[in-house]
Amino acid sequence: MLVIALDTSTPAVTAGLVVLDDGGPRSVAERVAVNPRAHGELLMPHLLAALDEAGRRLADVDAIVVGDGPGPFTGLRVGMVTAAALGQALDVPVHPVCGLDAIAVAAGHDGPLLVATDARRKEVYWAAYDAARTRTGGPAVQRPADVPVDGYAVAAGESAEALGLTAVEPRHPAPAGLVAVAAAELRAGAEPAPLVPRYLRRPDAAEPAPRKPVGGLR
Repeated sequence: MLVIALDTSTPAVTAGLVVLDDGGPRSVAERVAVNPRAHGELLMPHLLAALDEAGRRLADVDAIVVGDGPGPFTGLRVGMVTAAALGQALDVPVHPVCGLDAIAVAAGHDGPLLVATDARRKEVYWAAYDAARTRTGGPAVQRPADVPVDGYAVAAGESAEALGLTAVEPRHPAPAGLVAVAAAELRAGAEPAPLVPRYLRRPDAAEPAPRKPVGGLR
């Protein structure tokens, strides 16, 4: 099974092709660039470059996996809208997965683990995992000092150091990790979950207040 993997939930712009077979997810081509201001500009060129490197076409793809967050509003929308459009055009299923889960499943550590990524405003998105990589807490958004770190010695993700724990790779979701999270559903041909962005904050934008009367008129 050939799967497109996309993620724009972090400053990394990630696109890749992953083969899912009996041996587990295997990346055959991928492009990753850390640039929080270029998700829209880089995502499709990344994907097309990966297809070209692998000698594959969009028509060869069997499914799409996309990170659904948590992440900033603008960047996260780029990946999810792109995945939805590709899924509709290619008539293939699109499976959303938590980007923190994708980092956890690929982490270079065998025991319990925290994952933390940058949420801006001096906060982090975080989630906790047991040794089997089952999520046991989160995802949530908090200041690093408020994240419950007792019982954990290791963290992954770009903001791992902010938790005061030993940091391990990866720092961002990778294509093989994204597909690993959805592997059971992909193999079973299960119906994908709805494509709903995993926002943990209200948007910064707000409706404008009513205009004040001019010249004292009511």
